[in-house]
Amino acid sequence: MLAAAPGALAACGPPERAQLAPLAFAAASLIDTLQAIGAAHAATGAPAPTFNFAGSATLARQLEHGASADIFISADEAWMDHVAALGLIETATRAPLLTNRLVLIAPAGSTAQLDVAALNLGPALGDSRLAMADPDAVPAGRYGRAALQALGAWRQAEGRLARTDDVREALRLVEVGEAALGLVYASDAHAAGARVRVVAQIPESAHPPISYPAALMADQRSADAPAFFRFLWSREAEALFQQFGFARWRGS
Repeated sequence: MLAAAPGALAACGPPERAQLAPLAFAAASLIDTLQAIGAAHAATGAPAPTFNFAGSATLARQLEHGASADIFISADEAWMDHVAALGLIETATRAPLLTNRLVLIAPAGSTAQLDVAALNLGPALGDSRLAMADPDAVPAGRYGRAALQALGAWRQAEGRLARTDDVREALRLVEVGEAALGLVYASDAHAAGARVRVVAQIPESAHPPISYPAALMADQRSADAPAFFRFLWSREAEALFQQFGFARWRGS
């Protein structure tokens, strides 16, 4: 997809641009993997990229209100559409980069067991809450609501949500025991390691395909941004994405 727009990826610009490290605005679920990929890119002798991690909705609104960045990586197509409609990205560079899975998690010490074929959250929740990213705005929450609706559990969950600004905050609530269950990406559960238990894997058929699109911004700060953008599609980056629980987007 990127080869179709070589001109869009040419590194050029005045000296002050060349001195700036690439800045990527990226969905919070990408924190660990992009830091590792940024380090791998810097190891080639390139400038070390910097990152602004937050929920995709928050990032899109920051860009809408004038924040400067070189790359935007959203956790869904809708927020990339929003930024694209404002003319803020180089449309020819936009492409789906990654996909993910949804899982239900519990604190490490929990004995909860869930069956997605007949999903009943009540016994596992007890008097506690289900932590998930805000289903009205954040991609993980949107995917999660669609999944719970498809599995017949949304009405049960809706009044017992701990809504968060991004999926990593939902993960944190489960890690510290402030929520009995959390609905997060598989990559987040992977990042938490032994601090949480995966108690159910959500079928991919229960929600729209999870797509992480990436694009170069139309008004780039750094002359090195196109090189780092290309690196995201390299085999080395793909191996790191897989190591952190993601999968390369292969189409729906």
